[in-house]
Amino acid sequence: MNRTLPRYLLLSAAVAGSLSLLALRPSAPAAVVADPNNAGLKLPAGFGALVVAETGGRARHLVVTPKGILYVKLNRPDKSGRGILKLTPNVGGKVTVAGGFGNYGGTGISLKDGYLYASSDEDVYRYKLDGNGEVTNPTAPEKIVTGLINRRQHESKSIVLDNAGNLYVNIGAYSNSCQEQDRQKGSMGQPNCPILEQAGGIWQFRADKPNQGYAEGTRYATGLRNVVGLDWNSQANQLFVMQHGRDQLHDIFPELYDTKQSAELPAECLYALTKGANAGWPYVYYDGQQRKLMQAPEYGGDGKKEATGNYLQPAAAYPAHTAPNALLFYTGTMFPEKYRHGAFIAFHGSWNRAPEPQKGYYVVFQPFKDGKPSGNWEVFADNFAGTPEKAAAGRPDHKPCGLAQGPDGSLYVSDDSKGTIYRIVYTQKKS
Repeated sequence: MNRTLPRYLLLSAAVAGSLSLLALRPSAPAAVVADPNNAGLKLPAGFGALVVAETGGRARHLVVTPKGILYVKLNRPDKSGRGILKLTPNVGGKVTVAGGFGNYGGTGISLKDGYLYASSDEDVYRYKLDGNGEVTNPTAPEKIVTGLINRRQHESKSIVLDNAGNLYVNIGAYSNSCQEQDRQKGSMGQPNCPILEQAGGIWQFRADKPNQGYAEGTRYATGLRNVVGLDWNSQANQLFVMQHGRDQLHDIFPELYDTKQSAELPAECLYALTKGANAGWPYVYYDGQQRKLMQAPEYGGDGKKEATGNYLQPAAAYPAHTAPNALLFYTGTMFPEKYRHGAFIAFHGSWNRAPEPQKGYYVVFQPFKDGKPSGNWEVFADNFAGTPEKAAAGRPDHKPCGLAQGPDGSLYVSDDSKGTIYRIVYTQKKS
């Protein structure tokens, strides 16, 4: 008996087998196509940018899962009551708003070990993720931290996690400089600033323990007026933060500071923190021009007196009042080698440099070597404001606020003005 199968049946079986193998192979990621005008941004040679989504809300911090899903934290819930938006991949490297959850506003959002963490202005929640990066409990998150102080000034609670199961939360000072009368001309500082008992620093909690309050947390670092941008540097195994420096030196002490000095002081500072660190607010500020810690006028300073006390020196310093709202250590391979392990910082932009031009509204790059800043910072992505005139007037079209690294190494930037989400890619072959 001839058991040989007809040729057409053998061919059909071969084709079916090939199709089965193709189905098992992971599909190639869709090509990312930069906008013809690079989304209006000015970038270094070899880079391109595209607008990937318009959220319509004040987009604060954001994260990207390994599958390319974006979760974006809104400053306030949108019309549908969603404080966290979920955006899923689309063609050309873009994303589509595909739902949301969390009926609270805020800034902080972070990914770690299969969980999405997000904060309101008083609490921190976590959501379980499945293998595809989808939140499994959108209406019933675990409350990890609760009852943090919110006095409607510097109230956002930015968050980050380390590699040892710890959660770090910024609790901003509800004051400019701990005066007896906040922001009032000539008012002196409160002795032994009581604000520092529950604010003005970074608190550490366990990442997996529910319903922690101040009693269960540790004041990890103090003397920080307000931190919106922070990130864990895995190379140095250390927490780095960007402080918003104090305001209105001339307005409060016009006999000591002129308007030019008030516009240029103090520097916005990057700090490398260890447990127990004290950066000195409200007693001191950092003069980036003299590169010295100075005694604050509310506590006996006169614009010339250097600080007394054992306070943490900045790791790097940047122009005054430019509002650093995000810090991201780059670990991807898409960008050239010079960017590896360096820091991107999003500067939200100033409001209080008048009569000097306003400044900021850009993303800068700070080189690092061996876990420490190394070399001068440079503007990486500019023109979020739209024109130099709009930037100088403090009327920008867009305000960069959040930073996230995609699984392919691209850089995402959120906009706290109109809710635009940008994606920056490297378009040239690396030598």
